[in-house]
Amino acid sequence: MPGLWRRSLIAWPDGRRDTTSFVNWLQGPGLYLDLRQPEGRPDFSGMGSLSALDHEALMWLATQEGFAGELVEEEGWFEWRRDIDFQPKAVYSDRGRLWIDGTTMVEEGKDIPYIEHWHREPIAGTPSWAARLEDRETGQKGAIARMGGLFMLARERCCSTPAGLSLGECVAGAASIDRARDFLDCEISQGAVTSAGWIVQRSTLPYREARPLLPVLNGGLLETLDQDRMGKPFTRRWEITDLRGEPLTDVLPNGVFS
Repeated sequence: MPGLWRRSLIAWPDGRRDTTSFVNWLQGPGLYLDLRQPEGRPDFSGMGSLSALDHEALMWLATQEGFAGELVEEEGWFEWRRDIDFQPKAVYSDRGRLWIDGTTMVEEGKDIPYIEHWHREPIAGTPSWAARLEDRETGQKGAIARMGGLFMLARERCCSTPAGLSLGECVAGAASIDRARDFLDCEISQGAVTSAGWIVQRSTLPYREARPLLPVLNGGLLETLDQDRMGKPFTRRWEITDLRGEPLTDVLPNGVFS
């Protein structure tokens, strides 16, 4: 099922439905990334860094979802195993059945009863690769995938979250706004590979949007452009711990992209 999948519907047995959230799932070779943002997003203009996000902004950002990991199939059940999860660890695994109904792929949950409708978006199939990453300095897990002119990137937060709470509850109950920002410092981003480089278009961290990723291979490390809590740019250096699909011939040592 490689490609970009857009969700048009999720429905629960109690009658609740969501047809308005932005939900994209990029399925690379074995590994996947998923970004989910509800409608009614506030204006984040002027909030150019994590330290600039106020409590109201943090509370809205906590309503987002996103994850990355490996998709596996066992006895007809598909499981989206989550190496990285924007929300705190879920009690139930993310497993379901998939089938095609016309132009729609239908997903039915196993442990949680739900129905989702997915539609494949028209993007190029090559280049096609995905990788698990590990920050060389902090040890944080990451993931990246590219298919055609689209990429997605994920990075876990550097702190743990209290057990049994939603992210919104973690943020609302944080001892300080700095601690609340720590809980939100988890990135799931989607972007486009353009003639100007790899540009982030959507992200759980709004200050990352419209900024370049600048991926470069340097001595076996994948380097990407990031910024610290105050907004100062820095280079994040990733160990590639698991590469799937094509070799990274589209990320060259001199920073030229194809």
